[in-house]
Amino acid sequence: MIILNYKGYKELSKQMKRLSFLLFFSFIMLSCKKEKEPLRTFNTIKITDFKQDSTSIRAILAISNNELVFAGSKGDITMTKDGGKTWKTQSLKYKDSIIPHFRSIAKNGENIFALSVANPALLYKGNEKGYELVYTEEHEKVFYDCIKFFADGKHGIAVGDPTEGCPSIILTSDGGHTWKKLPCSQLPIFKEGEAFFAASNTNIAIVNNTVWIGSGGTKARILKSTDFGNTWEIFDTPIVQGDGPQGIYSIDFYDKNNGIAIGGNYSKPEDNCANKAITTDGGKTWTLVADNMNPNYKSCVQYVPNTNGKEIFAVGKTGISFSNDGGHTWKEVSNENYYAIQFVNSSIAWLSGHEKIGRLILN
Repeated sequence: MIILNYKGYKELSKQMKRLSFLLFFSFIMLSCKKEKEPLRTFNTIKITDFKQDSTSIRAILAISNNELVFAGSKGDITMTKDGGKTWKTQSLKYKDSIIPHFRSIAKNGENIFALSVANPALLYKGNEKGYELVYTEEHEKVFYDCIKFFADGKHGIAVGDPTEGCPSIILTSDGGHTWKKLPCSQLPIFKEGEAFFAASNTNIAIVNNTVWIGSGGTKARILKSTDFGNTWEIFDTPIVQGDGPQGIYSIDFYDKNNGIAIGGNYSKPEDNCANKAITTDGGKTWTLVADNMNPNYKSCVQYVPNTNGKEIFAVGKTGISFSNDGGHTWKEVSNENYYAIQFVNSSIAWLSGHEKIGRLILN
């Protein structure tokens, strides 16, 4: 037992106050350091290309640093497991003569799902052992654009252009074994000429049970559902709109509140007016960013994982742009043209384009 006199107690009290102050000061400094930690910046990036003859690739599935699956325009589902050194392709045909043009791909457990555009719509499920047809739809206006699965692995969604007065949305709740199309009575009504773009398999974004879809054409709007796609709301955006090639081509959400939409006018790819917008309230309201500034038309936008929603890449036929402030300012880091980009982690991404796959490593 230690007994202190008044003088000793007073000295100990001073020392404790100094220690408390130092601990508090250190905590503040560490917090500030963490908050003000410099973000990465890139003047240029280097991409390793892998030639893929006779196929246009808008649908990629980045599984790991070395593993990628893509679905192409010639009915081809191709994968690599060694970082692009070797590739294995399965080519599919419908009724022995129809070659599916794939622009959508998704993964659920061990199964890959590839969805074709145009009539008839063909949705295949399978893996390296083979593929089976799990959904077909025939209609002169049918055109599916994107497919995604929710984190639970059971629920999935695919979206397509209207065949009636509403968007085409098909859902699964059994892991992709069966799919059902929603009736227009459960969906928002579309304006004449409003549709979607099958540019990069990224006009759907999912966080937990919530899904967002971006439209284009006569209107550029965001459809939102918080119950796996069963009920919907729709919100306006300030993205350029009014005719066929204008609108939202790609969206991504970093979390349930913060998201970005990008696109523009495909027929005027150098235009950069009203083609980028962000939301901080889960997609209800949108604010234009970098208006009349780089980047111009882009077909795909993706947040870099584990960067607190600050780092973003956007790709398109006009090149590749990068933002490290949540989309407010951008820098062009490559003039190479790609349709899509998908990150594995904060350092590695896969890209796709016309007759090529790219692999990006960030330092």
